[in-house]
Amino acid sequence: MSIRTEWLFDGALLKVVLNRPKANIIDTDMLRAISEFLGTVAPETKALIFEGAGDHFSFGASVQEHRRESAAEMLRRFHAVFRQLLALSVPTIAVVRGQCLGGGLELASFASWVFASDTAVFGQPEIRLGVFPPVASVLLPWRLGGGAALDLCVSGRTWSATEAHTRGLVHAVVANPAAAAETFVHDELLPKSASSLRFAERAARHSLDAEFDGRLRALEAIYLGELMTTRDANEGIAAFIEKRAPRFQNL
Repeated sequence: MSIRTEWLFDGALLKVVLNRPKANIIDTDMLRAISEFLGTVAPETKALIFEGAGDHFSFGASVQEHRRESAAEMLRRFHAVFRQLLALSVPTIAVVRGQCLGGGLELASFASWVFASDTAVFGQPEIRLGVFPPVASVLLPWRLGGGAALDLCVSGRTWSATEAHTRGLVHAVVANPAAAAETFVHDELLPKSASSLRFAERAARHSLDAEFDGRLRALEAIYLGELMTTRDANEGIAAFIEKRAPRFQNL
């Protein structure tokens, strides 16, 4: 099973555990399962938690499914989950241990709050494969500012939990982020109205919501219609799959 789900606090908190050992790679099967689960969110739900099973949150979206012949379907399913989350407007929390990379970071950085262990590492390494992350390119400038988004998306370097906290991505770095997240929900969200929380979430994300779909569609067009016609993007994907260093030719 690609995800595990839990209902806590009488259904007021829904937890989605990414469950594909060893690195919780996000593929179309997992995306389908997440989307179906999000369809079960009830009016009384006050928070969603995303967490990774095992030592890591997620190494990111499936590189296999980012090959030219399957990239359009992968992007469609992946981006549909974010559109679904925006439409739900339920406060969201990410519990991060270990590596949180690529599509995993995009999912975590969508969350209203991120609770991380001191072992957590955050990065958008897509540029190392010769591609770019469409969701992060829209979401991170809104959340962190343009400079931080450029750092992550263009350099491809990783941030420690401490740096991510300093930059404003992480709400708290704690020994047990899962317990801290549940305590936060119990203390800060359960006493509040579920419907009012959704209105507050919609209001706080209003500027993102107004532009997210249009900007993401524009980046999807660049990704599929321009980037994936280049030699180097296809070489980067192939090199990763073949477990070798890419031979970029700047083309």
